Amino acid sequence: MSTGVRLPEINFIVLAGRATRDGEHFTTSTGKSKTTVRMAVSRRTKDSKTGEWKDQAFYIDVVIWGEAADRAKDRAKKGVALTVEGRLSSRDYEDNSGQKRTVFEVVANRVQFLSQPGESAGAGAPEKSQAAGGAAAGEAEIEEAPF
Repeated sequence: MSTGVRLPEINFIVLAGRATRDGEHFTTSTGKSKTTVRMAVSRRTKDSKTGEWKDQAFYIDVVIWGEAADRAKDRAKKGVALTVEGRLSSRDYEDNSGQKRTVFEVVANRVQFLSQPGESAGAGAPEKSQAAGGAAAGEAEIEEAPF
């Protein structure tokens, strides 16, 4: 039943977190590059009973396509801080036991790596941002993380 109200269809997501393992890169049979990075995004919450602050982690796969995937494959290492802009996507598959499953992932429009592989959180000097998609060369240095 339509009420005549047209809602805008917006599917845009921005995440900041860390890669939980090295990215997986491969080339499809049609020659298109794909890199998948699993990332953890934390949310800090305060326990109402103890007053203690706790991190609540959310894990999601980020899929990067094309030239951006080629640029990301060497940077997408476990522990690297990154920001991602893209759209939320889902796909269905059947697992080994025949059970139907749905997986949600982010299809990236832009990935920005905020640290080098092996660099610990907050360590090191500011680096030049290197976007994996769409960013113009010569971006300004990152002085502090945007989150």
